[in-house]
Amino acid sequence: MEQTEVLKKLIRMTGERARIDAKANDTYVVYKNNQNQLVKEHANGITELLKGEESGRA
Repeated sequence: MEQTEVLKKLIRMTGERARIDAKANDTYVVYKNNQNQLVKEHANGITELLKGEESGRA
């Protein structure tokens, strides 16, 4: 496996683990989607886009 493929796999697994931990602790994860927007994903699967200062924009 190429190094970039290994890195992509590790990144994906880290995101999956964060979702598992969020469910176990009844919390949420924050990530950037494909449109470069910050998304807050709750343990129950509900997602919301973060706007303003929360997303790092002034």
